[in-house]
Amino acid sequence: MAPRKRPETQKTPEVVVRPKSKRNRSPWELEPEAKKLCLKGPGPSRRFDSGCLWAGLASLRVPPPCSIVRALHQHKLGAAAWPSLQQGLQQSFLNSLASYRIFQKAAPFDRRATSLAWHPTHPSTLAVGSKGGDILLWNFGIKDKPTFIKGIGAGGSITGLKFNPLNTNQFFTSSMEGTTRLQDFKGNTLRVFASSGTCNFWFCSLDVSVRSRVVVTGDNVGNVILLNMDGRELWNLRMHKKKVTHVALNPCCDWLLATASVDQTVKIWDLRQVRGKSSFLYSLLHRHPVNAAHFSPDGAQLLTTDQKSEIRVYSASQWDCPPSVIPHPHRHFQHLTPIKATWHPRYNLIVVGRYPDPNFKSCTSHELRTIDVFDGISGKMMYQLYDPESSGIMSLNEFNPMGDTLASVMGYHILIWSQEEAGKRK
Repeated sequence: MAPRKRPETQKTPEVVVRPKSKRNRSPWELEPEAKKLCLKGPGPSRRFDSGCLWAGLASLRVPPPCSIVRALHQHKLGAAAWPSLQQGLQQSFLNSLASYRIFQKAAPFDRRATSLAWHPTHPSTLAVGSKGGDILLWNFGIKDKPTFIKGIGAGGSITGLKFNPLNTNQFFTSSMEGTTRLQDFKGNTLRVFASSGTCNFWFCSLDVSVRSRVVVTGDNVGNVILLNMDGRELWNLRMHKKKVTHVALNPCCDWLLATASVDQTVKIWDLRQVRGKSSFLYSLLHRHPVNAAHFSPDGAQLLTTDQKSEIRVYSASQWDCPPSVIPHPHRHFQHLTPIKATWHPRYNLIVVGRYPDPNFKSCTSHELRTIDVFDGISGKMMYQLYDPESSGIMSLNEFNPMGDTLASVMGYHILIWSQEEAGKRK
């Protein structure tokens, strides 16, 4: 049954999915049943942004498994180019998205989810933080009750969340409570790395490098702090004029730092040469405030998401050259967790939630709130995921390190997408 069409002017409540049953549900009640995925097809009731989705899918030529094996053998013998083999594998993955379903769902928080992080070595475990400061550690591959850490409530929003690479039973958080800290999943604070000491200043982002043993965090007035793993502050500088929404260390050159801000810039820094606010390598100007800046897994590209309608891809070899710009509706709304595009961990693909905007150039009537997958090189739309029973705005979407399971944050809800066959095995 097709989802009911919404009038173009209808407002979206923050939580849009309700259980069909009217009985009270425990916040821990998970929903393992697979949801039937509504795949969009051509026709008067399923129109797409520039028709690019079906054009992209129609152009795919997925090599059969034997061809991939043959290509791997030829590559080993030096007779096949790695880029062509990688492209074949990427196309096979895109083809598999047709079988992706929501097979697990949880709604443990009393306020919307604001951050998520996959466990670096366990493919079915993730941590999710909420606006109230609550944190959930969830291994959805087992039936055991997830670990839940209660936050302080109002004013405790978790703005950044990272597992400790040196001890994955621990995690780093930045929060509106005014701290960046290291905690364990018993709720104990192991070390406070930064503390504002006042409700007027709080921390909005963080990242960690295991090789350099450093923690970097940004606050709401433009300051960025670099600390070592022992908590010793290396420097504290005002690098932006306004809130630092995101900080990211390059996974291959962890002395390279990207900072994003609502001052409409993303700045690139060499941590070995930082002397002050003007010592950046590049300042990448945007037309709107910026929500995020993510380096690609190979460190060769930088993906930025603004607060309105642009996703940009910059090349690490030519930071000052015009970026690849992907028009995409994801406008900022005060009571919505900011939308941030992310990279697939294995392929040159971009994943981002859609917030339909009637003012967007190619917006169609009754456009659905999909999860969009773009090619990171061409910027072409390759696929859209949608579930009619979970039709809210997917603010955060990240694949696990294996690249086969997708976690989404939709209002109060955490959704786990996987291939239908894999979902049945869980």
